[in-house]
Amino acid sequence: MNIKITFPDGSQKEFPKDITPLEIAQGISKGLAKEVVCAQLDGKLIDMTRPIENDGAILFHKFTDEKGKDVYWHSSSHIMAQAVKRLFPDVKVAIGPSIEQGFYYDFDKEIPFTEEDLHLIEEEMQRIVDENFFFERKVVSRDEALELFESLGEDYKIELIKELPEDETITIYVLGDFVDLCRGPHLQSTDKVKFFKLLKFSGAYWRGDEKNKMLQRIYGISFPSRKELDDYLKKLEEAEKRDHRKIGKELDLFGFYEDVGAGLVHWHPKGGVMRDVIEDFWKKEHYKAGYQIVYTPHIGKSILWETSGHLDFYKDSMYAPMKIDEIDYYIKPMNCPFHIMMYKSKLRSYRELPYKSAELGTVYRYERSGALHGLMRVRGFTQDDAHIMCTPDQLVSEVVKLLDFSLFFLKSFGFDRYDIFLSTKPDKYVGKDIDWERATESLKEALEISGLEYKVDSGEGVFYGPKIDIKIKDALDRSWQCTTIQFDFNLPERFDMTYIGEDNEAHRPYMIHRALLGSLERFFGVLIEQYMGNFPVWLAPVQIQVIPISEHQVEYAKGILQQLRDADIRADIDVQNEKVGYKIREAEKQKIPYMIVVGNKEIENNNISVRRHLKGDLGTTNLKDFISLITKEIKNKTISTTD
Repeated sequence: MNIKITFPDGSQKEFPKDITPLEIAQGISKGLAKEVVCAQLDGKLIDMTRPIENDGAILFHKFTDEKGKDVYWHSSSHIMAQAVKRLFPDVKVAIGPSIEQGFYYDFDKEIPFTEEDLHLIEEEMQRIVDENFFFERKVVSRDEALELFESLGEDYKIELIKELPEDETITIYVLGDFVDLCRGPHLQSTDKVKFFKLLKFSGAYWRGDEKNKMLQRIYGISFPSRKELDDYLKKLEEAEKRDHRKIGKELDLFGFYEDVGAGLVHWHPKGGVMRDVIEDFWKKEHYKAGYQIVYTPHIGKSILWETSGHLDFYKDSMYAPMKIDEIDYYIKPMNCPFHIMMYKSKLRSYRELPYKSAELGTVYRYERSGALHGLMRVRGFTQDDAHIMCTPDQLVSEVVKLLDFSLFFLKSFGFDRYDIFLSTKPDKYVGKDIDWERATESLKEALEISGLEYKVDSGEGVFYGPKIDIKIKDALDRSWQCTTIQFDFNLPERFDMTYIGEDNEAHRPYMIHRALLGSLERFFGVLIEQYMGNFPVWLAPVQIQVIPISEHQVEYAKGILQQLRDADIRADIDVQNEKVGYKIREAEKQKIPYMIVVGNKEIENNNISVRRHLKGDLGTTNLKDFISLITKEIKNKTISTTD
């Protein structure tokens, strides 16, 4: 019996039933078979050695693909766990996923790991790679799985098995003398993991819950080539220098306070200035683009979140309710329901569409303490949120405008490298298939009209609609999710949103969720790391530091300071009783773009001496010309920096 396989180019070919993806790849070319990490059949990732029983569309993933990296790193985590169990047989294993950069595994070990342990584990991993074990997938019953892991004393695996849905297929992977509960897929064998490095270890609560036991987490990275590993380790060193938490503290930009609560950001004055600059720019451009800027409450009745579906689908990420007049109120995790209520506040005509509401709205979501990370993962953050209600005929043109608007914003902050992804219908979704097809085609058409290259991320859309994601590349070539343009079939239906069409009948509007920068907190963290604190002049909290050489020039320097401030330039003055060299070094440490040094000579000649951060002395000029130069640099949002 044969099966029909469809390839990405649309071509089809028949193969014997139970052929494996590996055999198909080998039939195409030996080179492909060697490079491929896993296969995707009808949107579902599978092992290269898994028999194919039915017709389907196949896609191969290499390490260079995001899904290929996931499988490669997940397999590496199993190798690490096997090495740990060999060296420390009494250790219990918990979970070991791939993450954005590499992998980790959590272990229950009474005595914490040491640096020496990491070296021993690496050596044992190399032995496992050299022994070349196959990743053997086995389907087992619930009772068989429980019996197996009870015999191994793996309490965490038993807990996970008991929580699996009754109808879920349970699989284990056997790797030599190591067995793990896992959905997979995995590499064919351990020798595919060529080069690896264990990076660090830390404590991590089981399931991120402070009420559970503290486990030991080991992080690692792996690559198919030595060069990739070496390049990554160099970037890691550079990333440590750019860590926004370290730079944020040095420049006094933001802080977190234990007595207030974890994951709740305090914007210090200098960080506050930068936020104000970003928000002013954001608002100005949104008004020009036809958006209505709105402000909404921080809490809402439970009925609002019941209608939106958040209490069904998102409750674990919401904070507990508060009682007001015997009614449950929830602090908002999202702004969308509030924007919908404003849309519904009166009868809408097709002539009013598109309706565009935008808000810098602060929301609150529960994140486990182990997941918190500086500004990148917090519990309270401000989304640069917007919602567009439009007619079906307007969808393509609105998405085209959104793409252009998004890239304008990102480029204004210096991000001109990015990857664009079109995410399609997932396994679980709401809405009709025909509507999904139309919406997905509309997003695709908008991308093509815009002339933008994009990748299709099959099955990665949200349950309520397809989406476009733009991931920027920073100075270290790392990807950061910023812009998202999401189509929504769900909320217009749940809230019974309508508009009166040309036919004088009620119609359901199309709804687009949109964020350009993502959240201000996370974007600010990315900006800090992108520029290493050496911000472009238009963003810098202090743009110019005025430095009198001695107390005799202070009054003259104050006059210069006032003229700079009158020209809307953010300037400060250093009147410490210190030598000029010390004052210059302090300004350099604070990464202030420009310094104006004033001595007796400058007073006599009625001019100023100018220094540029990291570049040094730029010579003398008159203040009027200098103000004109800096004002132009700020107005043009010049991105060139000094690092």
